Amino acid sequence: MATFTVNGRTVSVEKNQKLIRYLRDTLHLTSVKDGCSEGACGTCTVLIDGKPTRACIPQTDKLEGKNIITVEGLSDFEKEAWVYAFGEAGAVQCGFCIPGMVMAGKGLLDVNPDPTEEEIAFALRTNICRCTGYVKIIAGVKLAAKILREGKIPQQDQENWHYGQSVHRLDVREKVLGYGKYPDDIYMDGMIYASAVRSAYPRAIVKAIRTDKAKALPGVVGVFTAADIPGKNKVGHIMKDWNTMIAVGDMTHYLGDAIAIVAAETMEIVEEAKKLVEVDYEPLTPVRSPNEAMAEGAPLVHRSGNLLAHKHVSRGDAAGAIARSKHVIHGKFSTPYTEHAFLEPECAVSYMDGDCVRILSTDQGAYDTQHETAPMLDLPFEKVKVQNQLVGGGFGGKEDVTVQHLSALVAYLTGRPCKMKLTRAESILIHPKRHPMDMDFTLGCDENGIIQGVKATVIADTGAYASLGGPVLERACTHAAGPYNYQNFEIDGYAWYTNNPPAGAFRGFGVTQTCFAIESLMNQMADEIGISPWEIRYRNAIRPGQELPNGQIVGPETGLVETLEAVKPYYDKAKYVGLACAMKNSGVGVGLPDTGRCRLVVTDGKVHIEAGASCIGQGLGTVLVQVCCEMLDLPRSAIVYERSNTYDAPDSGTTSGSRQTTITGEACRRACVELKKALEGKTLADLNGTDYYGEYATKTDPLGADVPNPISHIAYGYATQMCELGEDGKILRIVAAHDVGKAVNPRSVEGQIEGGVVMSMGFALTEKYPLVDCKPTAKFGTLGLFKANQIPEVKAIVVEKPGLDVAMGAIGIGEITSIPTAPAIADAYYRFDGVRRYSLPLEGTPYTRK
Repeated sequence: MATFTVNGRTVSVEKNQKLIRYLRDTLHLTSVKDGCSEGACGTCTVLIDGKPTRACIPQTDKLEGKNIITVEGLSDFEKEAWVYAFGEAGAVQCGFCIPGMVMAGKGLLDVNPDPTEEEIAFALRTNICRCTGYVKIIAGVKLAAKILREGKIPQQDQENWHYGQSVHRLDVREKVLGYGKYPDDIYMDGMIYASAVRSAYPRAIVKAIRTDKAKALPGVVGVFTAADIPGKNKVGHIMKDWNTMIAVGDMTHYLGDAIAIVAAETMEIVEEAKKLVEVDYEPLTPVRSPNEAMAEGAPLVHRSGNLLAHKHVSRGDAAGAIARSKHVIHGKFSTPYTEHAFLEPECAVSYMDGDCVRILSTDQGAYDTQHETAPMLDLPFEKVKVQNQLVGGGFGGKEDVTVQHLSALVAYLTGRPCKMKLTRAESILIHPKRHPMDMDFTLGCDENGIIQGVKATVIADTGAYASLGGPVLERACTHAAGPYNYQNFEIDGYAWYTNNPPAGAFRGFGVTQTCFAIESLMNQMADEIGISPWEIRYRNAIRPGQELPNGQIVGPETGLVETLEAVKPYYDKAKYVGLACAMKNSGVGVGLPDTGRCRLVVTDGKVHIEAGASCIGQGLGTVLVQVCCEMLDLPRSAIVYERSNTYDAPDSGTTSGSRQTTITGEACRRACVELKKALEGKTLADLNGTDYYGEYATKTDPLGADVPNPISHIAYGYATQMCELGEDGKILRIVAAHDVGKAVNPRSVEGQIEGGVVMSMGFALTEKYPLVDCKPTAKFGTLGLFKANQIPEVKAIVVEKPGLDVAMGAIGIGEITSIPTAPAIADAYYRFDGVRRYSLPLEGTPYTRK
């Protein structure tokens, strides 16, 4: 028994437990987020006697007489100060880390009311953010300090939300104050908990599963195996090759495979019961790498074979062009597995609503979850209703189902609400990662540095299941040519199944890897010819009306040259400086169906936006509200954004491919056109109960289309990034100039750039996801994520260039922000020490872990 104070209220706790469990499960103080339960991420930060403390560390028995404050316990003025400051600074994206950041910031300001940026960064050093790059969080704390010192909250225009305004995101308040609901924040009457027994071997035959002992444990509601699945066992985002559970007689494919699902009254009982499930295996030799997968006589990961995908992209005569080139450079490059490390582990709550299953999820596409789950339950789609809750980061890692279908299965079989959440260790193992790639590139140029041709081969480890391995490989290949004007290009790409954790979508979608290779060769080629890396890019940069290596003629919105010009003043003044460019598609493209849909419903004098498109921190909801305010000339208070679901909102596709702002934004604009017509001579009150639909289907050509100038994608974003090192070899500054067409919310665009840069600084320098015999050995705290006190200056330059006749000119930016960072950093280190580096993370830098 311990007695202490929580937010001014005296409590007595009989059961000794982690403080986080008491605060969340008993007091339901859900601002205290559970990001890792390992003391490594800081999302659960609270104040204990004024000191910022991670609530997942102390036991309640050790808290006798202590005073604990969570975000819920802030004074009303403090709450308003933090909401305004973080909104004004643009500090909130996915929001999962934000309450912890607020409490760490309060702990500093209570003892140092006027801190420097360096002091703020140091105070936040134990709080990880994966979205923002910390720049705007530090600015938010500094602004909160000013407001708290002066005792006055600035006035803001809360109604002018037109296109191009840097407005406070619509979800700032609920995320700062911690009352916005992520799935793990949901508690329901009669709710049970579930978790999976995972495979003991990466490759083995399951000979028997014995569940009687687990079922007999008091508090266990059920133990389920593949035999209990009503419908199809296999799921998969594109290819249905992923086992919901491994059946007796079937083979495991990686250590994350589910063998059985245990459901019980508490998580403690679930974990105890999992240990009582007995599984007999016949271990088999695992396939640990693409080299092993492609070897003659290799064991088969899947019966279909070990090659998931082969992509061949060819235009012109690359071999002949290279043979005729004055200068030819060849290089072999490698990039590693990378873990998304979003702050919110995967979680879903499912329950029965009559004869329907409802899933409250955190994912990148509510309709995708529906389409995966319904066949598994043998239900029609309309009987599986999915609603997105707040999503605590995705970056591609939440495109595949992980817990959604399993929690739905338990709810369906037991009739009780079921919460299923991955532990951080499970998350690190289970969801698909960034593909490791080995790349062989050859670049030919004439005497002036004009590209003549490029040839390349890419080998990707796609892990145990397909996920999005095929499209990722395709994008890696189609973008490997770079954002330049030449037409002789040939690349072969191969994605091999192994028994490693699956690889799939990750910010950049394959382009992050091949950009490292082609941009590194561009820098090397500039040196050989005797011109600057900036000059070689300026000479070759794609310009409006010219052809990309894929044959597409680019439009007037093409702004690569403008991004080069934007960084030049900084580039010219720097001593140790590296440079890289990139392009990235906006929209799925390559002939695949890609449709945005939006419905505007007028209710009680307000316009309700319904679009089945996930907002995962990029700010889609705010974008759609700004579209409506601009098109309809209405104040912010007249617009209501409804969270994505499958029962009211029309399907607007996955949040992937930097597509939602452009594709769903255009669908919303079209719906606004219809509503605007209806409003002529009328008010919203006159239109009560009416709705207006907008749809936008892109028209693109498939790879290899027999047309002179195929349209691969409706739009591309372009970027130039430069890295400047100091005399100590550490990064002084990253300057990132990005062409976004039209910046809907410029401050949010800056935040996307800053976050993407810092994420790829980790990719370039520190992040590792080591595997030993197909088993990941990293914990969240050892992944090598950058912290607030480690980041350099990040200068985001937003380049706007009109010309795209979609979504009022807006081009998605979510992915490209991470693409050119690594080659720019690698080139800076070559300028610093003369060593060319061909693999990531870079070795021999001040950031290299000993």
